Amino acid sequence: QVQLVESGGGLVQAGGSQRLSCAASGRTFGTYIMGWFRQTPGKERAFVAAIRWSGAVTYYADSVKGRFTISKDNAKNTLYLQMNNLKSEDTAVYYCAVATSMYSTASSASEYRYWGQGTQVTVSS
Repeated sequence: QVQLVESGGGLVQAGGSQRLSCAASGRTFGTYIMGWFRQTPGKERAFVAAIRWSGAVTYYADSVKGRFTISKDNAKNTLYLQMNNLKSEDTAVYYCAVATSMYSTASSASEYRYWGQGTQVTVSS
């Protein structure tokens, strides 16, 4: 079991920045990919960014490329999402997740086994 706890959400103005954190605990040695997804009411959970455990490979949704940066601190078992130049369409509940297979498709929510409880990010225009 892996437990994930997100933090850092809140209200931010358009054009501003915010950093989300996701603290992982439990059996983290089987973690191959960590990712961020977001969801708005009535819509499916959407891929935002992901990073392989080594930190050497990252993936981004086209909508956030150049604005968001995913990173991780293995010593602290913590995943981050630095969000810059935020837009109103970035408003969502953001979830971190863990995939336990090295063959997982990073952008597919169904490939992730463990999920955090989510943190709300609201961007005001």
